Parts: sequence; structure tokens; C-alpha cells
Amino acid sequence: MSDDPETARQIEELAADDRPLLVLDVDDVLLEFIRPFPRFLDQRGFDLTMVSFRLTGNVVERGTGRLVDQAEVWNLLDEFFHRQAEWQGITDGAAEALERLGGDAEIVMLTAMPHRHRATRRAHLDALGLHYPLLTTEMAKGPAVAKLRGAKNRPVAFVDDQPPNHVSVRQSVADAHLFHLMADNSLREFLPPLPDDLHVVWDWKEATPRIAEALSL
Repeated sequence: MSDDPETARQIEELAADDRPLLVLDVDDVLLEFIRPFPRFLDQRGFDLTMVSFRLTGNVVERGTGRLVDQAEVWNLLDEFFHRQAEWQGITDGAAEALERLGGDAEIVMLTAMPHRHRATRRAHLDALGLHYPLLTTEMAKGPAVAKLRGAKNRPVAFVDDQPPNHVSVRQSVADAHLFHLMADNSLREFLPPLPDDLHVVWDWKEATPRIAEALSL
């Protein structure tokens, strides 16, 4: 069962599916985040200075040089997600990849964001033609992926840009195929060491045939 009871409830609403399972992160996997977010900050008098692979400690108030604390970063993210349709477009190649893979696999989008933004994200994804099931979680992703898989031991592939999410999935689904994909590969220099069993893919063009092979599609 998912550690997040609301995520577990969302999973229970899904129809049963025996096909291979493909679980996809949303921000910087399906939707652009790290490119539009600095533009959003700029309009509010802030700059994003990437000196590490995190937001807190990298958002600076322009003019004063004040580092924005975690609570204020969360408030900015909350506003960004509330207005995401104004800022976030589809990652290059993602729509074509999902069309290629979706006929033979169950595709589920699993996004780490407050549940209150689920309806807004659902509407935005639908407007972009990404009609696959959407789950939100405020806790680790691994238990949610395990519950999505169910008891039939079907193949699982998981695509995410955040290394801790891959660690969580590996702990919960030991044989999952893990794919590390980032919308902006220039940020790879800030990453902590990646687990050895990750498939590092640089874009959806590379990822698509490798996912298909992993899931025997």
C-alpha cells in the first residue's frame, strides 16, 4: 500500500490492467519545469542561481541578495503550480514517446506535488493531449509504484529526474527498470552519484526504444 493514503485512494480508482507498467514523473520528464521556473521567478523579483541540485538555497531576491528560505520557496512553487498552464509545455519528444509506448503498456503519471494541485495539473495535461492517469503524492514514490504494479509481477519501468525517487522505487520494486531522464541535461553536473543500476537516458528519442525493450513491448 502507498504510504500516502490519498495516493492509495487514487490508485484504487484505476481500472485493473495486466499490461507492462510504465510510471512517469511529470516535472522535467513530461513537462518543462527548470526552464520556465526562472522566468516565473524573474517576474516576481527573484533569480535562480544553480549551485546545487535543489531549489532551496538557490533562489535569491534580486536587489538584496537575500537567499529565500524553504517556506518562501514552497509559496513560490505553490503559485507556480497554480498557474502552471501559463508556463509549462511538453518536454521535447515526450508526446511521441507516449503514443509509441501507450498501445502495449499501461502508462501512469506519478507527480510529487501537493494533492490540492491535482485538478489543475489534470486539466493542463488534458489540454496538452496527455490523457493518461495522473496520481499525486506527497510522500516517497516507491510504495505507490509497488501498489500500482499489483500482485501479478508484471514488468515495471520508472522514469524520473530525481535520484531519491529512483532509490525509493528500487527499495519497493526490486526488479523495476529505472530510467533517469532530465529535460535539461546541463544540470547533471550538480547531481549526486547515481545508483549503478540506473539507465541514464539523455532524451525521449533515446529513452523510447530502451523502455520498449525493457518492457518487452
